[in-house]
Amino acid sequence: MHTREEKMEQFGRLLDIMDKLRTECPWNRAQTIDTLRPMTVEEVYELSDAVLKKNEAELRKELGDVLLHIVFYSKIAQEEGRYDVADVIDGVCEKMVFRHPHVFGSMKAEDAEAVSENWEMMKTREKGGNRRVLSGVPDSMPSVLKAFAMQDKARGVGFDWEQKSQVWDKVHEELGELRTELEAMDREEGHADKAVCAPAEGSSQAFVEAYDRAEEELGDFMFATINAARLYGLNPDTALSRACDKFRRRFTYLEEQTIRKGLNLHEMSLSQMDAIWDEAKSKGL
Repeated sequence: MHTREEKMEQFGRLLDIMDKLRTECPWNRAQTIDTLRPMTVEEVYELSDAVLKKNEAELRKELGDVLLHIVFYSKIAQEEGRYDVADVIDGVCEKMVFRHPHVFGSMKAEDAEAVSENWEMMKTREKGGNRRVLSGVPDSMPSVLKAFAMQDKARGVGFDWEQKSQVWDKVHEELGELRTELEAMDREEGHADKAVCAPAEGSSQAFVEAYDRAEEELGDFMFATINAARLYGLNPDTALSRACDKFRRRFTYLEEQTIRKGLNLHEMSLSQMDAIWDEAKSKGL
């Protein structure tokens, strides 16, 4: 591992490189905080992928890319006379000290749960901080992560189930309400045995209203399921990502096998596809 001096030297080198890029590279000079935003989102997702895949080489690379973006935003702000990277670092340092009174002050915290509760409490007290418990959850956050974050922040101020098992009554209640609205929607269009499309031009008002109610109940059911995951210590975003990866592996196997056998997916029966799907499962895919 590197010494503190070596770490500081490398950070200074990154700042020097950014200074040079902003003056001598046309592309880097043209960037603004608005043009950087979609690229930053992409970099964060690539970082997330590296974490989930436990790929150390990729993780180190993606951490560097995210760090570059932080320096990039700070450089743009510096050029506009608003703040610079030192202000960014100072701000996060002050925040960490303020929100960890059990480390830098006299408050006590016996475990991680107590630290989390103190964290939310301190956030509502800090100057210029979040004045409402949920105000720190970004509107643009992916919905699964947003639901998880909102529930966790509410838990931080004591708004939570007394016993985690109590959440199952809510999950079952929401599932029942969802099924009721889905069946009502089917009846409106007479699609009880086939997929229903979203309302299109010409759809009856009754169907549009039934579709809207079903969509709302689906959201309530998903929210309750995410709540259950949180209470049992599971990350719903990670779980869903793993399910997607598994589906991709098995469906890719299905495609490859059909090509190898000279078959066409569009012409195969569901039972034929299920047989190959089960092969993929038996192979641990």
